[in-house]
Amino acid sequence: MDAEGAARSVLSGQATARPKTQTGSSEMIRHLKIARDTAVKSRSQAMVTLKTLIINAPADLRDALDQVRGKVALIRHIAAFRPGDISTPLASAKAAMRALARRWLWLHEEITAHDRELERLVTERAPDLMASHGIATLTIAEMLILVGDDPTRIRSEAAFAKLCGVCPIPASSGKTHRFRLNRGGNRQANAALYRVAIVRMRNHEPTLAYVKKRIKDGKWTCFVKVERRFVLNRDSTVCLNRFERFFKWIFAAIILLPLLVSER
Repeated sequence: MDAEGAARSVLSGQATARPKTQTGSSEMIRHLKIARDTAVKSRSQAMVTLKTLIINAPADLRDALDQVRGKVALIRHIAAFRPGDISTPLASAKAAMRALARRWLWLHEEITAHDRELERLVTERAPDLMASHGIATLTIAEMLILVGDDPTRIRSEAAFAKLCGVCPIPASSGKTHRFRLNRGGNRQANAALYRVAIVRMRNHEPTLAYVKKRIKDGKWTCFVKVERRFVLNRDSTVCLNRFERFFKWIFAAIILLPLLVSER
């Protein structure tokens, strides 16, 4: 139904939004991010399976592996196994564990390579954001993927806030006037903003001062929601080019709307 509604809006001329161009660095970042995400998932699955095999391995092998300290050291130790002919449960366990360990190492190298390329592309696109506290490569990459190569497609801060799922939704009833949080929008971008807020609430002095103020004002139950908009306010002045100026909308989106929710 959503696809049919979108198609009818385009045919009738009601939909005037411009699609993403998919020809610039944002599309390159999206491709690498997809490959990295799938590699991370596969690496985690390989580690879980390897730990299961270690727990259920023959006692002698399990006791020997218990002496190896460190995750990477253990994986490299297992990757160097020489099981020989698979004629005993010990040999088959070693062969299976070696395959999983080598798979983990290969995926780890792939993820590292993707991280290097993503950092290079993100730094070229938004260097000032990379210098901001609590904002790392993957967070900016998620935002660049959301915005696309032409940020002028999104014409207001409110539209961008809705796209990120951080705008309040009216939920008034009768004489009660209130707003609720938006559960829609791009959840990856929403999660990225949440991570930035949590990081800054731990070790960013201006943010910590703001959190203390909110608690003192008796609004401690919602300061995490408010923080998602407050957290990037101090970085809005570093935006220089047209791409980075667009991120000022991100900063404003994190500050203003949950404040409105909390005040209501």
